[in-house]
Amino acid sequence: MGFWADDRPDRNHALGQLRPAQSRFLSIRTLLLAVVLVGATLWVLIQLPIPAPPRRIVLASGPEFGLYHQHALRYRELLARNGIEVELKRSSGAGENIELLLDPASGVDVAFVQGGLKQPPRTDGLVMLISLYYEPLWIFHRVSDTPTEIRELKGSRISNGGPGTGTHASTEPLLVANGLDVGSTPRVPLNGPEALAALRRGDVDVMFYVGGVDTPFVQDALNDPALKLMSLPRAEAYAHRWPHISRLTLSEGTIDLERNVPQQQVSLIGTKAMLAARDGLHPAIINLLVDAAREIHAEQDEFKAAGEFPNTAPVDLRVSLHADNYRRYGASAFYNYLPFWVAAFLERAIILLVPMLVVLLPLLSYIPQFMRWRRRSRIYRWYGELALLERDVGSGQDPPPIDKWLRDLDRIEHAVEGVRTPACYASEAYTLRDHIDLVRRAVLARANVANISPGSAESS
Repeated sequence: MGFWADDRPDRNHALGQLRPAQSRFLSIRTLLLAVVLVGATLWVLIQLPIPAPPRRIVLASGPEFGLYHQHALRYRELLARNGIEVELKRSSGAGENIELLLDPASGVDVAFVQGGLKQPPRTDGLVMLISLYYEPLWIFHRVSDTPTEIRELKGSRISNGGPGTGTHASTEPLLVANGLDVGSTPRVPLNGPEALAALRRGDVDVMFYVGGVDTPFVQDALNDPALKLMSLPRAEAYAHRWPHISRLTLSEGTIDLERNVPQQQVSLIGTKAMLAARDGLHPAIINLLVDAAREIHAEQDEFKAAGEFPNTAPVDLRVSLHADNYRRYGASAFYNYLPFWVAAFLERAIILLVPMLVVLLPLLSYIPQFMRWRRRSRIYRWYGELALLERDVGSGQDPPPIDKWLRDLDRIEHAVEGVRTPACYASEAYTLRDHIDLVRRAVLARANVANISPGSAESS
């Protein structure tokens, strides 16, 4: 028969009574640990570094007569499909939009801007999300005038937009580079349709405007036989001098084949319209804006090929890394099969949980070992004290402190009886009690040899 034989029914009965209660205790402890870990993970997911997408953004557009405002209405419609409210903020144009983005108190999150407005280091915190289409520089004059280059406009009354417009901000460097400073060539700060009306009345000699070919008053001017669009023979030079400028060509008859507008090929220069934002715009909102840009701006027009836009090729502002990756590789599978808000939540969860799991899984593997050590330590701590006592008993002290040894044994035994251990460690607790009995027998044997009765010292 083994050491734990069935001839000790009292012990076997105790083990049988102990197992269910301690199993429940162990299960509750494990459950509580799991709840704490899950709760901590959810708290980090909700509170920390990747917030949920905002349900409302502010988009700075432009004047009502311009393309920016028309496009902004389409963006508002498309983002509303995914529960994003887009508030439109009208402005005087791309120049003011840059200032709105630079001012956190403006509340503007995204804006239409154009190349040529970069102002380092002020604009270093802004990023281009996507470029949308070419915006040519349209220079109209009356047919009776015959300028062939910008430098020949010296002394003319030029309307190149008012303060805050992209036209004013982007054309001033061109005029100054051609020797047309404000002192020699007066500026008339009129915008869009007002400038066109002034040109027709004779109140200005030349109208400059930077904007898309589909701008209504630009189409009006192109089809006006009393006005002429200036061709720029040095267009290549401008493109080499300013990286944000592209050389563009408007071929004969492109605007109207029947009326042959324009009547000859025109060399132009232009920049690109862009969606810009402060760095840090939520990635899910960037995804929606890029998707909307694809739907709105992908078609061919007089200057761009089908599929050429939207694009993330650099213009002048720093390109958003997330927008570039999204345009190249597309959305995660979540967005293809799940509602926007569910996909956004799962994407956040994965971004947070994967690195957390990399850290937590190895730690979790040590939890069982720690728990075993902790439970055994409740028993083994008394083994150390019992070993010291056993060494004292065998040390040959004379006279032996029998009563002190017995009191120490009683104290150790009482402490061990109060230790709560799972059933799987009960055998170790009972082994300790057997060891206590062995030491007690050794103490009593020493008492017999020394002819000392236990308790005699205290009674005397």
